[in-house]
Amino acid sequence: MRVLVCPSGFKGSINSHTAADCIEEGILRAIPTAAVRKVPLADGGEGFARALVDATGGQIRRVHVTGPTGYLISSYYGILGDEPKTAVVEIAAAAGLSLVPPSCRNPCITTSFGVGQLIAAALEEDVRRIIVGCGDSGTSDGGAGMLQALGARLIDINGNELPQAGGGEPLVSLADIDLSGIDSRLKKVRIEVVCNWQNILCGLYGVAHVYGPQKGANPQETEILATALDVYASVAERMIGQSVSNAPGSGASGGLGTGLLLIGAELRPRYEAIMQYFNIDSLFDDCDLIITAEGAIDYQTPRGKIPAEVAMRARKYGKPVIVLAGSIGDNADANYDVGINAYVSILQRPSTLHEAIEGAERLLMESAEGAMRMVMVGRTLNGSFVNKTK
Repeated sequence: MRVLVCPSGFKGSINSHTAADCIEEGILRAIPTAAVRKVPLADGGEGFARALVDATGGQIRRVHVTGPTGYLISSYYGILGDEPKTAVVEIAAAAGLSLVPPSCRNPCITTSFGVGQLIAAALEEDVRRIIVGCGDSGTSDGGAGMLQALGARLIDINGNELPQAGGGEPLVSLADIDLSGIDSRLKKVRIEVVCNWQNILCGLYGVAHVYGPQKGANPQETEILATALDVYASVAERMIGQSVSNAPGSGASGGLGTGLLLIGAELRPRYEAIMQYFNIDSLFDDCDLIITAEGAIDYQTPRGKIPAEVAMRARKYGKPVIVLAGSIGDNADANYDVGINAYVSILQRPSTLHEAIEGAERLLMESAEGAMRMVMVGRTLNGSFVNKTK
């Protein structure tokens, strides 16, 4: 049996690479002769750079940058193993929510400055393309910090420069953005941004109101942030010559989508781009079964989550798909309509979140083993049925 293993990560628990290893071990416990091909996937958030580097035989580069709370942190970006020479920058590696201690979570003051430093480091390698993965950010500064790290000056209504790495709140007084000092090498590089196409910058469904509280903002801070991003949008629209307030992807990663538009980036719907980058369609001819995984499966999974995206493509090739999930939520049976043939929770009994996270690797491995044993039972029954009808 040839099995394609292409899981997403389990946020806050195990990354997609570890998940793929656990699933492989479970498969081989059930069927030692199985041929397993692992293609860990990531949606642009944590683990995206490493997944894409591994898929192309590239390398991870280590670098120190300013973290979201203003302190120096160890970070990284990737250089892919194919042509043209391409760097992959994962926003979560420099401005991720996991880098912000719970006691420090306030998107009015956290900064994306380190993202700009990662881009600048990649430019030192004479790359021709930069892929930016948006997701799991702990900032909502519209990419202001990133722009400053690349040489931009943000000017307030009194003609003074806004403080560097000041977060989203100072944008309330923004009057202009001076890009004359921006790194000139950016003009020679194509920047592709993998983002959630549904995230917009402003309004009731903008990043301040939707994600601000998730990143630690109280109601008052959320309103301050919403006002600041409205001002930022007005300045950005004047510079770009088109509306960004409600533009698809403009609110990605706390508005970094808008900041990236200001330096000429192209925003792409994340799953369209991810399936292309990982060349998923080319893998289906060489497998009998696909196993994917994610932290949860529910009615939202068909709306662009990795298991559903994989299943929709696998269905074109007549390949069955099994999903191993941390939890099963409301109306999960909606996933049958998109090509998922079966799904199962990896939990074996009622557990606390802490217990589930602590045992995630074992639970995932044992779940994969159990799923494969069920598959083998099915094959046996099918063989018996065929023989009896001859």
